Amino acid sequence: MPRTDARGGPQTRARISDVATQLFLERGFDDVTVAEVAREAGVSSVTVFKHFPRKEDLLLDRTDDAVEVLRSAVRDGATDVLTSLQQATVRLLDEEHALSGIKDGSVPFYRTVAASPALIARSREIASELQQTLAEELAPVFEGDAPLLAAFFIAGYTTVLVETARRMTAGDAPADVSADHRARLDRLFDSLRNGVG
Repeated sequence: MPRTDARGGPQTRARISDVATQLFLERGFDDVTVAEVAREAGVSSVTVFKHFPRKEDLLLDRTDDAVEVLRSAVRDGATDVLTSLQQATVRLLDEEHALSGIKDGSVPFYRTVAASPALIARSREIASELQQTLAEELAPVFEGDAPLLAAFFIAGYTTVLVETARRMTAGDAPADVSADHRARLDRLFDSLRNGVG
């Protein structure tokens, strides 16, 4: 559901995020203030913080999307949870969704994150939050150890994303990166089902 604020209009959050992203990619995360983002977006700093409680979340703004993907995969899956999670990750790849790491134009984003210890730290916090969310979703429907599966899945998917980001930043051909990403997803889910030994 789109978020609104006192200024009205569901586009406010998206406009703030777009402006912030452009500034961060142009100048670096640490060299842009929230006040500058607010001024460029035509809102107050208070409005920015209503939508984004932390500066880092202005750039790392897909957490809600990731939560929804995980919840839908667990709740709506007609098959076992691993198959449902695999289908969800492959769908992200096929759509070149931002959460797949394959989206066109992602390289400046990766470089901006890599250059900021604050963004790296927040990325790790988000991964931990997603792990907790997935464990909670799995608990009622998964017969095994839900926290362990959640930990393995989030760590595995993060590893796939990091390698994809590395290859894209290195300038590898997009088709090759996408094929490798898909192969690594296959290996991830094979390991989750059968073990890594």
